[in-house]
Amino acid sequence: MQTRFILVQTSHAGNVGAAARAMKTMGFGDLVLVAPRWANVLRREETIQRASGALDVLANARIVDTLDEALDGVTHLCATAMIPRDFGPPTRTPREHLEPLGKDEGQHVAFLFGSERFGMRNEDVYRCNVALSIPADPAFGSLNLGAAIQLIAYEWRLALGGFAVHEATAPRELADAQTVAGMLGHWERSLTQIGFLDPEAPKKLMPRLQQMFNRAQLSTEEIHILRGIAKAMAEPRLVSKTLKTPAD
Repeated sequence: MQTRFILVQTSHAGNVGAAARAMKTMGFGDLVLVAPRWANVLRREETIQRASGALDVLANARIVDTLDEALDGVTHLCATAMIPRDFGPPTRTPREHLEPLGKDEGQHVAFLFGSERFGMRNEDVYRCNVALSIPADPAFGSLNLGAAIQLIAYEWRLALGGFAVHEATAPRELADAQTVAGMLGHWERSLTQIGFLDPEAPKKLMPRLQQMFNRAQLSTEEIHILRGIAKAMAEPRLVSKTLKTPAD
């Protein structure tokens, strides 16, 4: 679905970079700036640093003079306003509004963010289909512009289906029952050798160890470690002591 993020009269260059980074992490790339404070904001050092690699978003971003130009092609406009208006579009939480919207593939959605210093003008809010309000602590609802964009971008990506989460490590190779049984036999011999297990009165030590290791779902590598421990337990230790006679 076509998605655009529109920033109106942005005053801090770093927030433009942060917006680009927030958008790119959620897979969005259409950024439009309406009358930003700095005409060269997309090339400023602070912008580039805060973008943290999202340079393609900055390269494709557009700067326009009016909101009308920024809304070209947009069919559903979402304001982001923390302060409720007495008149205007309904106020909804992002998840409440965006979840059903994400299923309407015919829409060209835009999210509108106001100036850091003044917020959103009433006349801009009135043009929107909805006012999204992030459910923050009422006693302290102040959000940095970059953080607000990240939250909205995340909620919108969830509504569109999200991205798969990939394991950081390779899947564990679980040991089969025969391998676990072999390791337990090794432990039984070692525990007997060091005197911890009495073969004449074993009680339920080995079955309990069996259940414990079954719950652990041991990998092949972990079986090797446990066999190494069993081997080390059973090895005889030669302790040499040097007796020293105190000097006269």
